[in-house]
Amino acid sequence: MAVVSWKEVLLLSALVVGCYWNTLWCGFVFDDVSAILDNKDLRPATPLRNLFLNDFWGTPMVEERSHKSYRPLTVLTFRLNYLLSELSAPSYHLLNVVLHAVVCVLFLRMCRTFLDKTSSLVAALLFAVHPIHTEAVTGVVGRAELLSSIFLLAAFLAYTRSTGRDHSIVWTPIGVTVVLVAAATLCKEQGITVVGICCVHEVFIAQGFTLPMLVDTFLQVLRDKACFPYTVLQTLLKLMVLVISTLLLVIVRVQVIQSQLPVFTRFDNPAAVSPAPTKQLTFNYLLPVNAWLLLHPSELCCDWTMGTIPLVESFLDTRNLATLAFYTLLGLLAYHSLRYGHSSAKTVIMALSLIVLPFVPASNLFFPVGFVVAERVLYVPSMGFCVLVAHGFRVVSRKGHLKKMSWMVVGVLLATHAVKTFNRNWDWESEYTLFTSALKVNKNNAKLWNNVGHALENQNNYERALRYFLQATRVQPDDIGAHMNVGRTYKNLNMSKEAEDAYLVAKSLMPQVIPGRKYATRVAPNHLNVYINLANLIRTNESRLEEADQLYRQAISMRPDFKQAYISRGELLLKMNKPSEARDAYLHALELDRTNPDLWYNLAIVNIEMKEPSEALKNFDHALELNPRHKLALFNSALLMQESGEPKFRPEANRRFLMYVEEEPEDANGYFNLGMLAMDASENAAAERWMRRAIGLQAGFRSALFNLALLYSQSARELDALPVLDELLRHHPEHVKGLILKGDILMNHKKDTQGAKACFQRILRMDPTNVQGKHNLCVVYFEERDLPRAERCLEETLALAPHEEYVRRHLSIVRGKMAAMSAAGQPLSTAEGATAPAQEERGGGGAGRGEAVGVGEADGKEEGKRSAAMGTSTGEKNARKSPAPRLKGVGEGQSEQRTKGKSTEEIKDIETKRAAALKRLEEIERILSGD
Repeated sequence: MAVVSWKEVLLLSALVVGCYWNTLWCGFVFDDVSAILDNKDLRPATPLRNLFLNDFWGTPMVEERSHKSYRPLTVLTFRLNYLLSELSAPSYHLLNVVLHAVVCVLFLRMCRTFLDKTSSLVAALLFAVHPIHTEAVTGVVGRAELLSSIFLLAAFLAYTRSTGRDHSIVWTPIGVTVVLVAAATLCKEQGITVVGICCVHEVFIAQGFTLPMLVDTFLQVLRDKACFPYTVLQTLLKLMVLVISTLLLVIVRVQVIQSQLPVFTRFDNPAAVSPAPTKQLTFNYLLPVNAWLLLHPSELCCDWTMGTIPLVESFLDTRNLATLAFYTLLGLLAYHSLRYGHSSAKTVIMALSLIVLPFVPASNLFFPVGFVVAERVLYVPSMGFCVLVAHGFRVVSRKGHLKKMSWMVVGVLLATHAVKTFNRNWDWESEYTLFTSALKVNKNNAKLWNNVGHALENQNNYERALRYFLQATRVQPDDIGAHMNVGRTYKNLNMSKEAEDAYLVAKSLMPQVIPGRKYATRVAPNHLNVYINLANLIRTNESRLEEADQLYRQAISMRPDFKQAYISRGELLLKMNKPSEARDAYLHALELDRTNPDLWYNLAIVNIEMKEPSEALKNFDHALELNPRHKLALFNSALLMQESGEPKFRPEANRRFLMYVEEEPEDANGYFNLGMLAMDASENAAAERWMRRAIGLQAGFRSALFNLALLYSQSARELDALPVLDELLRHHPEHVKGLILKGDILMNHKKDTQGAKACFQRILRMDPTNVQGKHNLCVVYFEERDLPRAERCLEETLALAPHEEYVRRHLSIVRGKMAAMSAAGQPLSTAEGATAPAQEERGGGGAGRGEAVGVGEADGKEEGKRSAAMGTSTGEKNARKSPAPRLKGVGEGQSEQRTKGKSTEEIKDIETKRAAALKRLEEIERILSGD
């Protein structure tokens, strides 16, 4: 058995790299999005055992909506890619190119078992450059084909060593073969077909039987009632081991899929739901279609579903001639290879086994699959095609006058295929390029129009996307998904009436419920999202909340395991101020999926609404156990700890905020709350650093600016606070508490009574009833020695707040001062209203420095006496501005922020918090709608 030289390995590798190096510039497209970007099984936080419980797309195998494609070893390689480079597409494409090169080398090694050295190299070179492989190599999900092929070829090569030099059975290679077959099957289902290839090789190549010889042997045993020859018994024993192993693998595979086939719709595979003879004629016609793609791969398409290939509905359809020609050619090749025992026949029978057996699971002939034609499933069958071409080359090249011509044809074939492959790779650069290239080949596939629309939608180009979605509805008027896309795009364009009409059309196309028949088996699970989308749309109208709830209940009645319906209904019930019912909805969803961190997060939000902070914290912790990097759970659980005021929670809250800013380094809210935690712990340097970081990320960050100024004020750095307050007031000129704090600093530390007066007068122009601004203006009049005006001002303030004791006390101080000055014959006001000196004379009768209303009014306490002057009041200390808890959603903008109120604002802030949380309900739509 000839081996593969290093020169041949290098040649094949160089050819593969030359054809596929440009794939490194391609991204994640089409099925890559579901298998890579949206698949949580790739994340390190997901337990490894989940890879063996979920399908290829990360959906639990036990769920009815699962695709039932069980490929844990392939997903494991994706996970290794993620560990190395997370979601950097080039690393995924690079590994695919390397795997394709490995397959080419193993294929060459396989060909050497039944082809000569030159012909086997030609077959391997053609396989390396064939354009039909671009979907398997350039598409990241095609790795399932690559890995399965590696184990398939390795299993075959191992089996070829199972016969010893003395024709005895060597069991070790057979055991290795069984293990490799299992590995191939765990990469992709068609890997199990290598057992059939091994059987063909054993009977017709290793033992040299032909079909007539087998028939004669069987008849002789029956006629003479003799035993089978020893060599035949050995062959039967080996084949029995392989077949029994295969049956065990099939049994395990059936158990894994819960003895259920996946649910496909007529849009995925129209012929599968067609009546006879349309179904049989169409499926048989697909065989020559696939053969033509191998022979002439000029018009390749990433998606052959829906109306790409019209149904063959009559025996008179001329396309039946292609089916007849295909079966005739296949029959002739099979007859030639089975009847004769020469080397040419052996080569043909191996080529046919490579073409036919791996293709059978995807042929639709025995059970329906979720596609009409898929180029990537031709990856292994193309090996047999390449063997036939190489064998034909060998036959022709042996004729002297055609030898040069045959080499020239092979050279041109390899060159054109290599160029075609290289150019085809660029189609996979992005979803837009991929689907627009497909539309050049086929304009009758509504799915392609939809996918181009999705690509434009992802670029926020909704107007162009709408045109493609509308074209999809014209190409396939009964395509529910297309009408859903139209509705969603209208909604994005703020055309609610048109969106609702489109959703209603999609809803009318849904199959009607048949009593006694399971609804879920007749409709794609994602089509039920039309009820979710329509309900999410109409619930924006407060008068139609009950109507939206009815739609959610209708979806649940159709599928009691429809998790998203429970989630969406929970949000609606929360909006309807029914938190206990919302909690029940989420608990029901958790019965269906306890491993979903978003569900635990949403339940925690309900607990907050029900004023159950301890339960909320427990559920946040559940979410973080499942996903330690769950950003919203990190943020809001830390916020809950922070707002509890418990010092024991501060370290953990700080850790979670730090993790949050690692995940969202551009979100100023995370740094702001870190600053607030530092202020609580009196860590002023850290607080200043975090506040500065927040302000740097979000210019004009209202609460960060105010609290930084307050921090400076409390740290005896009042003059540093002034430029911060100026920036705050530049962005928020009506910030009352900022004006109060600025006026306080100007008067008490810069002795700028005119500047302070301007601040307080500005407040009163905005709100003449503001007690703090009014009182502090009175203080300015007092400092200006205009005692009569100060007295009138304080009287007006007392009228506004008759129960404020500090105003009454300060009025007494002023009146006492006026009485003392009148007794001494001093004027009660300065002539020009100038600012008084800093020193205050200590008169009798309590006319010294008055008590000031200090910061900290929220808890109803007065600050102590100021030693320098009757002070002004800021009315706000530790004004915390933090994002309100939000339900999980996609495309959420800047968080709503709320301020811990002071005195009369406290109740108002609680209501504001509730309104902000309810407003978040709308933001959940896109992730839960499954559009």
